[in-house]
Parts: sequence; C-alpha cells; structure tokens
Amino acid sequence: MNPILNNQIRELIERSQNILLVAHVRPDGDCIGSVLGMGLSLLSLGKNVQLVLRDGIPGGFRHLPGSELITRKVTGPYDLSIVLDSSDLNRIGGVLDGNIPDINIDHHITNLDFGKVNFVNPQCVATAELLAKYMGQWGLTINKDVATNLLNGIITDTIGFRTSNVTPETLKIAAELMEKGAHLDDLYYKALGSNSLQAASLWGRGLVNLQQDGRIVYTTLTLKDRHQAKYIGNDDADLINFLSSIEDFDMCIIFIQQSSSKVKVSWRAKPGWNVSQIALQFGGGGHPAAAGVEIDGAMQDVLQKILTATKAAHMQQSGSFDKSHEGIYPPPTELGTD
Repeated sequence: MNPILNNQIRELIERSQNILLVAHVRPDGDCIGSVLGMGLSLLSLGKNVQLVLRDGIPGGFRHLPGSELITRKVTGPYDLSIVLDSSDLNRIGGVLDGNIPDINIDHHITNLDFGKVNFVNPQCVATAELLAKYMGQWGLTINKDVATNLLNGIITDTIGFRTSNVTPETLKIAAELMEKGAHLDDLYYKALGSNSLQAASLWGRGLVNLQQDGRIVYTTLTLKDRHQAKYIGNDDADLINFLSSIEDFDMCIIFIQQSSSKVKVSWRAKPGWNVSQIALQFGGGGHPAAAGVEIDGAMQDVLQKILTATKAAHMQQSGSFDKSHEGIYPPPTELGTD
C-alpha cells in the first residue's frame, strides 16, 4: 500500500486520544474480529476507545476477547472516527449520523472510498488480514488477545482457509497470529464447527424452498420460517455458504425477508463468475464471488427482480467465464455487503 497512507493513519492515531471504531450492521466474524482486534490494540496504547456495532455482537462471537466492550451506539465525544469492513457509509446503520469518517479501512472491491482517508485493499482476504499486515506500521501492537480476534476474522471470511482468494501470505499471517498466542483449533470450531438447533431448523426450511433456474440455484427464508425455527437472528445462519458448494451451479442466491417490505439478498458464485456488479446495480456490493444488498419491496417482487438481473448477468458473463478455478469455494462477505 501507499506509504503516504500508512503515515497518515499513524499520525492520525498518534495525535488522537478519543477514538471511535464502527463497522457494518449484521456483523460477521471479520467485522467483529477487526473491530475488537484494532480496538484492543488502541486501548493498550492508553487511548479512550468506543467500539460500536449498531446490531451488537451475536452470541456466537461473545467468546472473543473484549466482546463485552461492544456497544450499539456512540456514548461520548471522539476526535477520530474509523470505519472498518464496510463498503459504503450506509452499511454502518447511521451510527455516525451521516458524518464522513476520518479513516475508512476495508477489503471489499466495491468500497466507495467514503472516508477522508481510504485504506482499501481488495487483495486481502479479510479486513482482519489487512489489519494484521499493517497495524505495526501504524504504531499498533498485536498481543494474544488482538491476534485471537484478527485470526477469527481471517478464519470466518475464508470459511476456514477454503476460499479461492487465500494466498501463501494469508497462511503466513495466520501462522504469525498463532505464534502470538491465537488458538486456531478453538476459533475454527466455535466459528465454523458448531451450530444451534435453531440454525439447523432454519436451514431445513431454506433447503425445502430450494429452486433452480438454469445454472442458478436460489431459496427463500421468510419471517414465518424464522419464527417457526425459533431463530432469533435476521440472517441466514450461513446457509448461503452451504448452497455455494452445490455442484453443477454457477451462482446461488438467498432471499431473507427482514420485514413485510424489506428483503436481504445474498449471492455466492463459483470462481470465474462475478456477482458484485449485480449487487452494485441495486445499491449493494461485496466481492466478485460473494455480495449482497437490502431491497425495499415484497418478497416475490424482489425475488423476480433479482432473479431477472442475475440471469442477465450470467448470460452476459458466460462467453468470458474463466474455468481455471472451478471447484474452489468462493470468498464470503457481509454485504460488503452480504
């Protein structure tokens, strides 16, 4: 990355005492790991730090060091604001009241460079990887607790190092975090190896609703589905990552009803295909192989609109599809949306 940017971020951190860290709504493992990792490192420097996630922290990540520090809203003054792992300002749920953040740190290819200083690297598999790579240049140290959070972010955003964007450098960074005390086995099991009965029940309903249209597979999760499964979240319990493993399909979509007039849409694509531009059409974003958006409208209306756009994009991309990475899992994202 540009050394001038590194120096800018370091100087901003050094001269600030009250720092606000914010990330996207419906936080995933990378979002949470990045906020906690950077936040704990700033706290170790004696900074006053607020860690704000509008939707709070899901139960599955409350084992992470510092998770009790997460709040849902800004509670005091700050002289430096940093947004992490968010492709656009709308993704943070209005926490900044429309104010432009001082620093925008992210790894999504669809990031809109909405900060005063933008440190965006789509080559990193996770924002947590970006932080692990550059925090030292910003004067921040990585101890055991920081390393644990950053490794959690990398593990979750690569589905356990199985995505096609994992590089030798990713594995080296993960090894360095382990050397600092992070436990790979424990983090892997808690993030990817366990699920609640309610999540399993939700999966069942989504799989019953599974449909195909050519080389596209899709399903729906309604408010009724979540209620019957007794699933308290408003997400898909990671069902989308399972759908992406189905053979003989190029793209998959899941429609998750948020209310009677709002639907969350998540895409996954096999390597070589690009769904981020479809999401961008509707105000979302993400990665070529994983993207998402929230759309106002009834479930069936949104489904037809998105399916039509996805089929058009699939047809357009068919002539130039690169098969060199067939069979490799695509990277997930949180709406980079997702």
